[in-house]
Amino acid sequence: MTNSTSAKSEVLPEPDIARLHALRLSLLSLHHGLLEMERASFEEKFGRVNSGELLQLVLNHAQFAWLRMISAMVVEIDEMLNGDEPVSPLSIRSLFTQARKLFTSSDNKEFRARYQAALQDEPDIVMAHSEVMKLLRKKA
Repeated sequence: MTNSTSAKSEVLPEPDIARLHALRLSLLSLHHGLLEMERASFEEKFGRVNSGELLQLVLNHAQFAWLRMISAMVVEIDEMLNGDEPVSPLSIRSLFTQARKLFTSSDNKEFRARYQAALQDEPDIVMAHSEVMKLLRKKA
C-alpha cells in the first residue's frame, strides 16, 4: 500500500469535516465583525482607509494584533482541511479545546480585555460569538 493510499484510509469522518467547516465559517464571521469594529475605531482617529491599507494594518498595526489569534485559528483549520497529512480526531479535539479557551478564558490579557469590550459594545459580535460557542459546545 502506498503512503497516499494509507492517508486516504484515514480520511476524517464527514461529521468531523462538517464541524471544522462550520467552525471555520463562524470564526470568519466573528473575525469580520471584530475587524470592522477595529476599522471604525481606527478611522475615527486617523481617517478612512482603503482595503489595501486595512490589510497592512491587520498584518502590522498593534491595534489589530489581538485579532491575529482568530486568524491563526482559521489558518489552522484550513491546514487541517486541506493539508497533505491526515488529521487525527485528537487534533480536532485539541483545536476545539484551544478555541473554547480563547473565547472563554484566554491567557492573553489583551485579547480577553478587547474581546470582552467588544461583547459589551457590539450586538453583532454577541450574535457571532453565540454561533461560535454553539459549535464549540457540541460534542464530537
